[in-house]
Amino acid sequence: MNLAVFASGKGSNFSAIAKAVKEGRVKAKLKILVCDQPQAAVIRRAQGTGVRVVLVCRRDFARRLDFETAIAEKLEEYRIDLIALAGFMRLLSPGFVRRYFGRIINIHPSLLPAFKGAHAIRDAFDAGVEVTGVTVHFVDEKVDHGPVILQDGLLVKKSDTLASLEKKIHLLEHRIYPQAISLLISGKCKAPRRKAK
Repeated sequence: MNLAVFASGKGSNFSAIAKAVKEGRVKAKLKILVCDQPQAAVIRRAQGTGVRVVLVCRRDFARRLDFETAIAEKLEEYRIDLIALAGFMRLLSPGFVRRYFGRIINIHPSLLPAFKGAHAIRDAFDAGVEVTGVTVHFVDEKVDHGPVILQDGLLVKKSDTLASLEKKIHLLEHRIYPQAISLLISGKCKAPRRKAK
């Protein structure tokens, strides 16, 4: 199975996936990193592992459709079977999601459906919850929505700060994202079928 990771930032989840592939815990070929930020640290991480970087900047395209078409052309060129979003900070259009429905997954730092959005860890911390966690799910046309593949939780201690909670959440992400990808590849988790309209 050919895998693409989409990321825009530091790339710690990219590194966790790349390590799992290298160690044989994920039986896939990590073919490309798709990135939309030329200064993103994830690019150096990918270069360090020998994974080809596909840099596609939104500002280079007049329309989002053209931007996503350029990405899709690369996905076809590298015969990508599965897309793992790992901090890709652009919403994909409904058309793009429909095209790859059942083949796009995302990781979110909360126990969905709780705390959707870009600041989930902070929102959970500010809400004073005793338990939070991480969700890997299939991507559909709604934000932070879609069938769950894997979830795992952790206790929020009274001594936790926002920084310590963020660190614990990121470590949990690095553990369960490769597990979720492996579940898909092994067939233990089936991709959803699009409902007929």
